[in-house]
Amino acid sequence: MTITLVSFAFFFGLLISRIGLPPMVGFLIAGFAYNYAGLDAPTGLQTIADLGVTLLLFSIGLKLKLKDLATAEVWGTSVLHIVASTVLFTGVILLGQLLFKIPLFDLSPVAVVILAFGLSFSSTVYAVKVLEDKGDMAALYGKVAIGILVMQDIFAVLFLTVSEGKYPSIYAILVLALFLPQVRKAIYKVIDYAGHGELLVLSALFFAMGAGYEFFYSVDLKGDLGALILGVVISNHPKSKAMAKSLLNFKELMLVGFFLSVGMQGLPSDTVIYTALGLILVLPIKTWLYLFITARFGLRSRTSLFTAISLGNYSEFGLIVAGLGVANGILPVDWLLVMAITVSISFAVASPFSLKTEDIYQKYKPFWDRYQKDKLHPKDEILDTGEATVLIIGMGRVGTGAYQVLNEQYPDKVIGIELSEGHAEKLQQQGFNVKVADATDTDFWNMVRLSAPVEEVILLAMPNHHNNLDAVKRIMASGLDCKIVAIAKHQSEVEELNELGVPSFNLYREAGEGLGREAIDVISAAT
Repeated sequence: MTITLVSFAFFFGLLISRIGLPPMVGFLIAGFAYNYAGLDAPTGLQTIADLGVTLLLFSIGLKLKLKDLATAEVWGTSVLHIVASTVLFTGVILLGQLLFKIPLFDLSPVAVVILAFGLSFSSTVYAVKVLEDKGDMAALYGKVAIGILVMQDIFAVLFLTVSEGKYPSIYAILVLALFLPQVRKAIYKVIDYAGHGELLVLSALFFAMGAGYEFFYSVDLKGDLGALILGVVISNHPKSKAMAKSLLNFKELMLVGFFLSVGMQGLPSDTVIYTALGLILVLPIKTWLYLFITARFGLRSRTSLFTAISLGNYSEFGLIVAGLGVANGILPVDWLLVMAITVSISFAVASPFSLKTEDIYQKYKPFWDRYQKDKLHPKDEILDTGEATVLIIGMGRVGTGAYQVLNEQYPDKVIGIELSEGHAEKLQQQGFNVKVADATDTDFWNMVRLSAPVEEVILLAMPNHHNNLDAVKRIMASGLDCKIVAIAKHQSEVEELNELGVPSFNLYREAGEGLGREAIDVISAAT
């Protein structure tokens, strides 16, 4: 059965990816197809799915800063959206009761509000997967979206605590010890001793599942929240990025199990399918609420739109809510299937919009700008590059090396552009002229075109190839007259850049050729 399910996942994922959608949509369809074929789910699939979510939340924690949660646009949007969405879906379900006199809508007022609350959430798994694939976790909209999702996870924990009647034990106070300097120092020591390689991978698994999930679960708190908190505690350690990378393959593989399990919740009736489709029709309103509320906190229309589209889906938390309702006799069992179908379709519907967000923004920019306030959030103002004639996009190891060489040749004319605010601050402390901006933002390039001198050289050194391609397209769309050079890691990437007329620097090939020349020099010196 396991081999059959893996085959379903592979071929449906491959098929869907070939038509331009994320493979996760194929995994959802594979789950439905597998279930429709009448095959039994392999033993342990749900465990794998749960582990995938746990590792995902731990990875989020590794990249999360607590100060990002304390901003008004995060907690304010979280609270206002939960309230507004719950009211919206309560009205939708009550309307369904009036229009359709069927057993599925024979619900008590409490059941209606509980369902509406579950529908108000957005999927952490889906949103983070999309943000990671796009390389936008460090973008302002990415940080706002992640912050909102974390706040929703906290609301979910509170809801589950009350609904299950299972309150934290008296020992839950020990959780606060994780934030003590002495405890954090001890955790950091363990990570230092782990070194690199397989021990670092095992240390990440231990902190996510053992010290995080199991510790919180043992004191009657949600285990996934423990994984998230441990990730936050470790996030300032120098090895946090390496730890996140070491978990990447584990997390990706186990999340396949999650998407398969969502698609295998059961065989729906016509009534279930029609109800799910009706809820999908309400999804644009839920998404618009995110856009409207975030814009009230001074975010640019682009940032608000990108945040809204990232969160424009239904959450796996709705499945949990429906499961609790069915277990307690509050909801008919068909609502569990309604939620499963609704969540699955919402992922499939949202995927194309996530891939085309910039195009959607540019095409309908006058409409989105209606929601933008006159006074913008200080972190969301469009950067003016001033008199710089050389822009280096992406200030990682390659970007900083290029900066040092070019700054010697063109003093005071080089500026580095970095997406991560924290990394930019560290480089600024070291004397680099670095500013924070999103290189895939056409508004940014329009500003560069208006303010920069004619002779402009742009070096694209972002680690994500798709981001470099997007940046090339945005530069060309802005009409900026400049020379562009980009890095690449594989021959296929070189070819894609060449098709756009952009010369590239193949890191691996150039490194190999450089090593060969060094070897020749050594041999010559020896003879």
